[in-house]
Amino acid sequence: MGLTQEVAGYVAGARFRDIPGDVLQLARGFILDGLGVALAGSTDECSRIVQRHIRHAAGRGESSILGTGLCAPAPKAALANGVAGHAMDYDDTQLSTSKEAVYGLLTHPTTPVLAAVLAIGEREKISGEEFVLAYVLGVEVECRIADAINPRHYQSGFQSTATIGGLAAAVAGGKSIRLKEAPLIRTLGIAASMASGLRENFGTMTKPLHAGRAAENGVNAALLAQDGFTAATNILEARRGFFNAMAGGVDESKISGRLGVPYFMKEPGISIKPYPSGSLSHPAQDLILDLVPQHHLSAAAIERIDVGANSNVPNALIYPMPRTALEGKFSIPFCMAIAVIDRKAGIAQFQDRKVRDKKVVELMKRVNLYVDDELEQLGYDQVRSRIRIALKNGRTIEGRYDVARGHPQKPMSWAELGEKFRDCAALVLPAKKAEDVVALTARVEQLKSLSPLIRALTGRLGKHFKKSKITQAGSKKWSRTRRA
Repeated sequence: MGLTQEVAGYVAGARFRDIPGDVLQLARGFILDGLGVALAGSTDECSRIVQRHIRHAAGRGESSILGTGLCAPAPKAALANGVAGHAMDYDDTQLSTSKEAVYGLLTHPTTPVLAAVLAIGEREKISGEEFVLAYVLGVEVECRIADAINPRHYQSGFQSTATIGGLAAAVAGGKSIRLKEAPLIRTLGIAASMASGLRENFGTMTKPLHAGRAAENGVNAALLAQDGFTAATNILEARRGFFNAMAGGVDESKISGRLGVPYFMKEPGISIKPYPSGSLSHPAQDLILDLVPQHHLSAAAIERIDVGANSNVPNALIYPMPRTALEGKFSIPFCMAIAVIDRKAGIAQFQDRKVRDKKVVELMKRVNLYVDDELEQLGYDQVRSRIRIALKNGRTIEGRYDVARGHPQKPMSWAELGEKFRDCAALVLPAKKAEDVVALTARVEQLKSLSPLIRALTGRLGKHFKKSKITQAGSKKWSRTRRA
């Protein structure tokens, strides 16, 4: 049995009762987090552009776009919600099963899968149990494939959230429409040929488009397979298939026999982001946000900040002097400067006006990101970070963090996840609606349908595009009205 058949057979045969209680609890937290970052991301300009693009394409209103009162065909709703979920770079990140892995290779697992399952699940009127099962299976497949693929996939320039996320969205979408093994195999074949997404687009609107396209491609692949569309039946392992063409190989032992044994979200786990920026910056952000108040530091007192990490960090955090908030999400100098000046690193900090603030720009010039030889020798499985702060009075303050808050070694509680969700949701939802989402997600598997959750997330369920005009100005006016 090849890997493609093994993956499809696992998904086809899995049942909700197979999910252990502790994995179910983890899934609720990741779902709540994913919904929150998508709500916040729905206000981003890249999301607004995609929403307008979808509106002009029109089509049957099957599935809701989060944070709005709009409906679209299921694939297009998946696109919009996938873009929104990744727009602020605030979505979760999988870990690795081995120290030889490259941390940056690993996916943001929730966004493509959640966007696909929400869209197709609303269309198909699935239950809460079916929703959670499809989500868990999609994330499991996504994480196992990303963990196993040759690191050349990442190092050559692919973003795995885009490429592997599409495979995950496909099997999750297929499970939502109750496909059996044979059509799930075809679903993988279709989705694999749609896979793309290049890291050169980091720091632009195209990066969140990667996640949106992965979700859209997954839904389309599942629906095509359901109608009998054909594809290769060995797409993962074939000589001209996914792993060889896109990475030059795979460690099959990291997938075969390991699906759900244990569930990946339990071991090694998934890290939830404490900051809306590239995850490779987070240990350093966590560290400086602790050092600044501890030592009562100010920008005026700092001569220089040196940030050491392994060589994969500057390979991804590519903006020494960012000009926009999107670039700032992939900039160690900006992340350090904003932490010193604002002593925070939330949604309010990652704004264009903050990146261009004179005080921030001046401090960014005094931040240096370098490859630390000691940390390089420890491998790439974690984003170990060292900070040395040279003060103008001659003192030096330093520290090292290997992981950030939200990592399984420093997990967020349900209460902390709720606070992050409320902060995100406040951009589009009234407080009462936000509380409804938290309460519904806490028992999501008990829902007979997703309708109560969708209503809480959108506010105006069922309003089709043809009944609503979205223009540049109208979008901003509508957004202000929604916040009120």
